[in-house]
Amino acid sequence: MTFTTTRRALTRSLAAMALIGTALTTLPGAALAEVSLRLAVPDPATSSVGRAATRFSELVAEKTEGEVTIEVFPDGVLFGGDQNAAINQLGSGALDGLILASSVYASFEPRMNAISLPYLFEDYDQLQAYLGGEPGDELKGSLDRLSIHGLGFFLRTFRNVTTRETPITTAEDFSGLTLRTPNNTLFVALFEALGANPTPMAFSEVYSALQLRAIDGQENPVEVPLNNRFSEVQGHLNMTRHVADSFLLALSDSAWQRIPEDDRAAVQEAAGEMIAEHDAEEIAAEQDIIAQLQEQGMQVNEFAEGELARVQEIARGIYPQFEEQIGAEFMTRSLEFVQQ
Repeated sequence: MTFTTTRRALTRSLAAMALIGTALTTLPGAALAEVSLRLAVPDPATSSVGRAATRFSELVAEKTEGEVTIEVFPDGVLFGGDQNAAINQLGSGALDGLILASSVYASFEPRMNAISLPYLFEDYDQLQAYLGGEPGDELKGSLDRLSIHGLGFFLRTFRNVTTRETPITTAEDFSGLTLRTPNNTLFVALFEALGANPTPMAFSEVYSALQLRAIDGQENPVEVPLNNRFSEVQGHLNMTRHVADSFLLALSDSAWQRIPEDDRAAVQEAAGEMIAEHDAEEIAAEQDIIAQLQEQGMQVNEFAEGELARVQEIARGIYPQFEEQIGAEFMTRSLEFVQQ
């Protein structure tokens, strides 16, 4: 009798365990498998890069059927506005994802400077082909040593100089201007060659420096002066188109590994689709942004006849300074790519 009672108790226990197991395996898949990642961007949510991040998030959720979700954090809030620190945090895994300019990455991977060689690209078609082709693939791969997984580059429109009082229409007009640049030796060398006084500083300090007249101007794609109200402290938008730039969408290696293997292709596809949409919209929006800056009181200046060629000749004269840093072979391949 004692043996029978024990056997019945054991049977009941086994049945209860089976029911628990069944309940666990019938929970919704997303509750068990969902991966949630945080994506940091340096600019406002309404900016070009902010909208790109949001679109990427939407496409990831759609293509993975909710198995992977991306939450966007704008305005540099996840890295305190320090963009160099953001790259370190991404590599360490403290940040899951990041969208940041390739010119900032150049401080960590010198080959990134190739994108910003002055007047390397004649037009946006060349730039897109470069970023989406073999050179771009090599640059993404160069970040493996930093434990960063690059998903793709998307373009920024060409950079232009804004100034408070001086219109730039000739090569000589750069002379003596104090211009804020990124903390990047290539940008510094370019403006030194043109006779200006380049002054690297954190972007968060630029508006105040312009307002206090500590600097005469700055250089960025046209959406930057629009989004940051530089028309309040700058009178001229000078269409120098001196340097190309791009944004890199990347995840930390640890975040990439957390994505289920079956979903990784979908995440990569979402990145590619976002990039194609963004590039088309960005190019189309450039002229509208210029018109808005004009309406806000900025004068738009183009180089006088023959002056662009003079500026290009001066600017391309700095290429040899960066051959060793970028790597002679990669620089040669980059030049050959745009000339083919």
